[in-house]
Amino acid sequence: MDLATLKSFKAAEYEEAAAGYRSAGDTAMAAKDTIDNRISAGMRDRLKGDAVTAALRELQSLSKNFHYAQTECTLVGTALNGFAFDMAAAKRKLDTAIEDARADGCTVRADGSVSYPGGSRPGAEKNTPGGTVSGGAGGDPTAAALEQQAMAQHPNPYYGRALTYANRVVEALKEATDADAKWAPKLRALRADDDLTVSKQDWADTQSDMGNVREAGRAYVDSLPDIPKDATPAVNAAWWNALDPEQQAAWLSLQPGTVGALDGLPATVRDEANRLVFEGDRGRLQMELNSIPPAPPEKTWMVVGGRASQVYTDEWIAWNAKYGDRVERLNKSLKGMQSIQARFDRTGERGLPEAYLLGFSPEGNGRAIVANGNPDTADHQAVYVPGTTSNLASIAGDIGRMENVWRVAAAEGNGSVSTITWLGYDAPQDVVKDAPFSHYADDGAPAYNRFLDGLEASHTGASDPHRTAIGHSYGTTLIGSAARQGDLNADDVILAGSPGVQVSNAEKLDVPRGHVWNQEADKDPVPDIGRWGHGGHDWRVGVFIIPSDDHFGANQLNTDTQGHSDYWKENTESLRNQGMVVAGNGGNAKLKPTE
Repeated sequence: MDLATLKSFKAAEYEEAAAGYRSAGDTAMAAKDTIDNRISAGMRDRLKGDAVTAALRELQSLSKNFHYAQTECTLVGTALNGFAFDMAAAKRKLDTAIEDARADGCTVRADGSVSYPGGSRPGAEKNTPGGTVSGGAGGDPTAAALEQQAMAQHPNPYYGRALTYANRVVEALKEATDADAKWAPKLRALRADDDLTVSKQDWADTQSDMGNVREAGRAYVDSLPDIPKDATPAVNAAWWNALDPEQQAAWLSLQPGTVGALDGLPATVRDEANRLVFEGDRGRLQMELNSIPPAPPEKTWMVVGGRASQVYTDEWIAWNAKYGDRVERLNKSLKGMQSIQARFDRTGERGLPEAYLLGFSPEGNGRAIVANGNPDTADHQAVYVPGTTSNLASIAGDIGRMENVWRVAAAEGNGSVSTITWLGYDAPQDVVKDAPFSHYADDGAPAYNRFLDGLEASHTGASDPHRTAIGHSYGTTLIGSAARQGDLNADDVILAGSPGVQVSNAEKLDVPRGHVWNQEADKDPVPDIGRWGHGGHDWRVGVFIIPSDDHFGANQLNTDTQGHSDYWKENTESLRNQGMVVAGNGGNAKLKPTE
């Protein structure tokens, strides 16, 4: 890059362009939300038929186009800001070198060389004429040493000064040239295919795009206020609110996984960040699955000892050894993602509100935190913890349970409601091998407490929301552990099919007296089986106490379902009672008759 180009560089022009891309991205996101939460939702709520199904399918594609446009526009904006930051730094170096040279009687010429006046060292009989020098020793240590020697020996002291300024000019121009060479291919790569289809490959590419911009923009990222590490939700909220729109957009586009996981940030921000992660991971995992060769025939017939029998083929055994576990894990992750997408697509059905993805990861057994309605504006919040065998692949049922709770709680007419499925921990995956141990609950409880505190930090309603913690099976053990380890930030607790909550009475669950509610259905074997591992020990009676015991002190809700898994079955008193508690009408819930 030449001197004239860098001197005329105006960072504000690129920052203005970046703001334009951010604005375009915001417009695209607003269009997506309108399609998803107003147009499509309204059609699902009021219309039926094949034509409606076809129209919704087209609207879904259009929504994805807007989402992809928003993602890439925001990333382009961040890249332009990164380029402007690097170029502005180089220009400041050039401007400072030019000004310092001028103040010292030297002049930086149009070609980058520096002219200097005549002068002499102390004690010299006459002046040595001035001249012009060009920089360029660069990083060559030998050339730099010779240059320093020449500067020290030259009879005109201005010679050395001019050479120093010339080298500073060269360094500034090199920095600008490097920035231009670094950012040009990154910006060219932020281009969509020449079609109207957003493919899985397109979404997978967004992750590499983010990585490329993040790598190129290290200096720019380092200039941003740091993301808090291991901070409280209140500190996270204060950090986010102190950022300007450019900084918020930069962190969203470059570190969506980190932003989406920060408790205390607004639900809309976490949803936007986690949907970027969700779409990128879904595209990446699908592309990986597509790249694996299909399985050969698994079995073949062979005659052994005069009898025909089926045996595994050598080809399948080799394929399974190489790919089997990975294919199984990919399919499970993609199944869970499809369940989350299905919830997005149910917005509007029977009045169901918009969904918010407040947490997501496909790693390990997976994480998913899905809200029905915006918890930041809700009068009533409910956060449900699923139990043993819960994972990303099986998230559909847990999401459905909170949809059912939302409908009955919203029908109470006591204010707005948000119900949340919180799979934010590693649940036990085996009833026999894992469920008897408490460490799953103990390890997950701090994250649950942070999430509840985060709901408080991000809430924008006129008054504090009413919050209910709901647990099923081992999920109740986690809630008990959360209360035991910290301060459970809830007003009511609902426990269903509980094997024990690590404490021996309701007063230890950190909610007001009379606000712990328990359900135990007929033919649910878990409560009595689990008490020996998770019940709270009471030395006064010498046994392990669970919430179903009278001595525990919970309100025993009337439960008309059977077994361990039907507490959220539609059109049941079990579900209606939960809905009344969530809506703040627990006093109207029907209790079991006392024996």
